[in-house]
Amino acid sequence: MAVASSSKHQLIMLALALALVAGLFLLPKVIVKPKEGKGTLAQDAARTANRDQGAAAPNVGELDEHGHAAGSHEGPTAEQPHMTMPPAQRREISVLVAKYAAEPEMGAKLSIARQLAEKYKAVERFDSAGYYLEQIAQVRPGEQTWKRAADEYYEAFSFATTEERQKLLGGKSQELYEKVLKNNPDNLDAKTNLGMAYMASTNPVQGITLLREVLVADPRNEKALYNLGLLAIQSNQYDKAAERFRELTQVNAENVNAQFYLGVSLAQTGAKQEARKAFLKAKSISSDPALAASVDEELKKLQ
Repeated sequence: MAVASSSKHQLIMLALALALVAGLFLLPKVIVKPKEGKGTLAQDAARTANRDQGAAAPNVGELDEHGHAAGSHEGPTAEQPHMTMPPAQRREISVLVAKYAAEPEMGAKLSIARQLAEKYKAVERFDSAGYYLEQIAQVRPGEQTWKRAADEYYEAFSFATTEERQKLLGGKSQELYEKVLKNNPDNLDAKTNLGMAYMASTNPVQGITLLREVLVADPRNEKALYNLGLLAIQSNQYDKAAERFRELTQVNAENVNAQFYLGVSLAQTGAKQEARKAFLKAKSISSDPALAASVDEELKKLQ
């Protein structure tokens, strides 16, 4: 998953809960995930937070009115709003779930599992996609099969809006990324995501350690630099954040999110001229109107 996907951006929301880490610094309990072109964090969460229940297997049978496996969760809450699935997709998935349960031949069953993962991913039910990919990995274990499952759980984790779901999905991500790294300790993408998953655990220091290990192995790793920059912002360490984002823009000057957050960090340190330059650079390399509006708002603050 690219750090600066051209299709993803979200306006920053940095009023996040922080956890005190002895001997290190304040760290967030949640993850800020830029989503280009899709509005604010709250709007994104409302569209994507409604998932089947994390590591739990979706129940077999008909889907309910919201497109979930019947009985897979309780009713909607403010923290976990429903995202209605179109009836045609709901029926299609329901048929595949029934076929998966009834299929006795393993090769055919795994083929259906792949289809289900694709269908669930298409409607942004990432943990359900992860569940079926995990079933494939259990039968055909390997670096790539475990990583495909882990990546979907991590995607769901990154959108989790409650501490309970952060821990549930973060824990599942940790479990599967550990399997990836057991197969290949040098998979830096898995190690980076594992580090971020640890941020919602009782051991966030391990997360920072993993991210720093990635940079030791690859000092130009965009995802590790980006995540460490975000973590520094969330802990109000704007000097460190600016350092990370400056490094990232040196690696990739076209990284829109890096330029934007560099501007945010510099503005907080009082370096208004440098901040203005970073904001204008971000605006110049993106056609996203949401980003442009956000940049204009930040520029007004610098006047």
